[in-house]
Amino acid sequence: MGDPVIHSASPRIHGTWLQQTGIDGHYVRLPVRGVDLPAALAALPALGFRGVNLTLPHKEQALRLVDDIAGPAVAIGALNVVTVGPDGRLTGHNTDVEGVLAPLAPFDLEDRPVCVLGAGGAARAVLAALSARRVGEVRLINRSVVRGQALLEHFGHVGWVGDWATVAQGYRGAALIINASSLGMVGQPPLPVEALQLAEAARDAVVFDIVYKPLETALLTAARAQGLATIDGLAMLLAQAAPAFKLFFGVAAPTDHAALRAMLTA
Repeated sequence: MGDPVIHSASPRIHGTWLQQTGIDGHYVRLPVRGVDLPAALAALPALGFRGVNLTLPHKEQALRLVDDIAGPAVAIGALNVVTVGPDGRLTGHNTDVEGVLAPLAPFDLEDRPVCVLGAGGAARAVLAALSARRVGEVRLINRSVVRGQALLEHFGHVGWVGDWATVAQGYRGAALIINASSLGMVGQPPLPVEALQLAEAARDAVVFDIVYKPLETALLTAARAQGLATIDGLAMLLAQAAPAFKLFFGVAAPTDHAALRAMLTA
């Protein structure tokens, strides 16, 4: 469920896994406006759904619309998965944290500064993941400094919040720069040009863009031009989809993500 949702690659991912595991099921796109989200979620049990993934702009709103909340979703304050129990009760989950942590596993981030762009539902999962990695100072860049400050305080990170005019300062010496916003996505505004100037980042920095449509974003192109390591949004999409599949169908997703990535990028 999302608005928009036409860009989503999740149906191809879950559809492939359903076929590979022999499960008789379907995974479909559901375009749902924010005003219609309460009714759409409430209809899931009657329509025979096992659950849904949630994308923009529903991740935070859904928190108030489910019967139960599992695992880290309470602390994160956003959901990306809702499952339907045998009794029709809706349970909210967040697998986005796993989606962030898995691609970052090879990189040394402990006690090193990081810069996060955005302060929405995805940024909540990013900040929760950074807590698990024990990073150093967190610089959060967002149009609304007040919203960003509340988010940084919620997760207890040491750092500071600035608007887009301070992005160069946010990049200074950063070991990780992660775009946790929708800026740069197809149909959304681009990142400010200042956000594409990466000369201040650490020489061994990794640049992570959660946007996967387009897969090669302007931010990743700029990072490669600087010789920096990059992680694209498909890495996060696949890493969060696997635990979601297990929640929906009770079966582990196939682990050959390389083959699936090749199919999605062909």
